[in-house]
Amino acid sequence: MAPQQKAMPCRFGCDVFLENLPRWVFEKRVGVLTNQASVTGDFVHVVDALESRGARVTALFSPQHGFYAEKQANMVESDHSRHKVYQVPIYSLYGETREPTEAMLRAIDVLIVDLQDVGTRVYTYGTTVGLCVEALCRRSKPVVVLDRPNPIGGDRVEGNRVQPAYRSFVGRYSLPMRHGLTLGELALWVAQRQGRPEMVKVVPVQGWARENLWPATGHPWIFPSPNMPSWETALVYPGMVLLEGTNLSEGRGTTLPFQVVGAPYLDTDAVHAELDPWALQGIVVRPVAFEPTFDKWRGRLCRGFHLHVTDAGVFCPYRFGLAFLRAVLRVHRGAFQWLEPPYEYETRHRPIDILTGDPRIRPYLENGGPIMALEEEWGRELREYEAERRGVLLYGEECVEGQRTTDWSAL
Repeated sequence: MAPQQKAMPCRFGCDVFLENLPRWVFEKRVGVLTNQASVTGDFVHVVDALESRGARVTALFSPQHGFYAEKQANMVESDHSRHKVYQVPIYSLYGETREPTEAMLRAIDVLIVDLQDVGTRVYTYGTTVGLCVEALCRRSKPVVVLDRPNPIGGDRVEGNRVQPAYRSFVGRYSLPMRHGLTLGELALWVAQRQGRPEMVKVVPVQGWARENLWPATGHPWIFPSPNMPSWETALVYPGMVLLEGTNLSEGRGTTLPFQVVGAPYLDTDAVHAELDPWALQGIVVRPVAFEPTFDKWRGRLCRGFHLHVTDAGVFCPYRFGLAFLRAVLRVHRGAFQWLEPPYEYETRHRPIDILTGDPRIRPYLENGGPIMALEEEWGRELREYEAERRGVLLYGEECVEGQRTTDWSAL
């Protein structure tokens, strides 16, 4: 039998774009929203690749964690600076402002976006891209997204949509927790809701299918933020990010953030016994001990679990995260705490309520309500969302005819 041929790696949007640069990148003033993970398939940073080809880059923009992804999370801001080689300004969109100002946008005619997202609503890069799209639509300046794969796939969605009163920097748009979009599709989503869909162009990924997880891309994972060291981290993140609203450690200060979770008070045997077997499909939780070097419980011995996803096709991370919190509440009602604000610039609502986007979920978990009943309630919301998102899908048989590719050659 002949050896099986290895599938060719997919081509990121930046590689497709750089292969045949349009004339406008040499004529218009170009801004780039990017960070250190924005590299080509050959590991060349997109800004270096554009500059080496003579593109007219006049400003750079960075999301949360900074241009070099060196900053930690939750209101650890980065300052404006200048690029050490090209001497163009780097405007921080996670500091004194979280959206581009009029003064910043006067320096550019078009914004190129190249960021690696992780497929979860509360990961703030999606909000930053959305705010940029909103700002440029108001000024009739185009946005061109060099698209990248959704590492946890684009064929599955999960969770509730954000309630209007609980919109925040971790939930500006009415998306479920696991939204199943690429950043290019999300940008189109925002532009449509601004009534300016023509202002966003997307350079699609070539060779990526909606059902593909990151390993199918054929590329190594480049961490987009300090606590997203692997694509497996992204796989559990839609559920374990909820721990940021509690006194449980989500593993910050360890080498396995979001994959290692716990607290000094946790009784692993008792918590495991309370976990709904229905929520444990596709995952094994292995008891471990760890000491965070920073963040919650710094220097304290924590008991908890190492999460091992054994079948990503059936694992539901948001379901598991909610079930985990319910189990901890049942066992440790006295020691467990919901954290108080501020959190991601929200000072009115508890962090857990803006993370879930629905204040009804917290008391529901406190009262031990079944997670399956919550998911049944969300069924209608998700069906509506699935219908709404069809208009922006760029990959797969369900995408809208005519949007399979977009024309970015002329702006």
